[in-house]
Amino acid sequence: MAMELDVFVGNTTVLDEDVYQLWLDGHSVTDAVRIRMEAGALQEREANAEVLHSDTMDQFRTFQMCERLLQSPSKVANQLLFQIPPHRQTMLIERYYVFDSSFAREVLGKKLSKGTKKDLDDISSKTGIALKSCRRQFDNFKRVFKVVEELKGPLVENIQRHFLLSDVLARDYAAIVFFANSRFETGKRKLQYLSFQDFAFCAGQLISYWTVGAVDSVMEDMDVDLEKEFLHDLKDLKVLVTDKDMLDQHKSLVCAQLRGKIKVFSEMEANFKFIEPCRSDKWTIGDLRLFLTHYSTTVHTLEAFRHLVIWDRYMGVIKSCILKMYHD
Repeated sequence: MAMELDVFVGNTTVLDEDVYQLWLDGHSVTDAVRIRMEAGALQEREANAEVLHSDTMDQFRTFQMCERLLQSPSKVANQLLFQIPPHRQTMLIERYYVFDSSFAREVLGKKLSKGTKKDLDDISSKTGIALKSCRRQFDNFKRVFKVVEELKGPLVENIQRHFLLSDVLARDYAAIVFFANSRFETGKRKLQYLSFQDFAFCAGQLISYWTVGAVDSVMEDMDVDLEKEFLHDLKDLKVLVTDKDMLDQHKSLVCAQLRGKIKVFSEMEANFKFIEPCRSDKWTIGDLRLFLTHYSTTVHTLEAFRHLVIWDRYMGVIKSCILKMYHD
């Protein structure tokens, strides 16, 4: 029986970015074919369902073969198995390491261990992200953490150098590494309204101003560990609340600066705490920013206060983080 077979031979690996995303999202071949058909792939490619299924399966097979290389991005450019142009290599790597913010929020601050990995079924159900995709994202977090946690030098630069990621994505991974190392408590009920990007911003502030690397660019683990001497010196700031005369003087100076300038003056005068009281009294972001500015700067006029360098380093980060976290 005579058979006809069309064969195409080339040296460039054919990659469909839309199919790649379906693979990254954890879809099966069958589901991916259905999604492609619903998106009009049959009409666009003038193909039948059998050809579309074959193409999808072939693409998935290629991505699975590439995955080992993507887990060590520096190997992608030097391997000979797949002929992939540089710009496509960049796309493959970047997308492989992109993660869902909702997934990152669920694992943020947790130990990147087998114990947390066992919770991925629940996280998948809660976020609606396919379990396969959750596993890929978790393994990426763990891989990046293991590679960079003991490296010297800036954390973001280390991530970029070893994983070839964009600056924005590298900074997000730096936040994940920082929180995983420091084990900040991010799961409390009062913090549930905060997004991953809220925490990522705060991590960036802490890395830039409170870590060893903020004051010494040659120290090991410079962007991972908070500077112990700085944390120790923070106890000196307690005098602002434990010394009644200084507390009253500080409060009086702040009130003098803000009287008639903010709508919530009476509430502010009665309570010097942040975020929760401000949210319950419906402060505007403008009022909060003005209050924090004067709360920080008036300390410079207190003659008895002798810790201005520590105060400014502390309040600069606190002010930025509070303003970022102050939303519904």
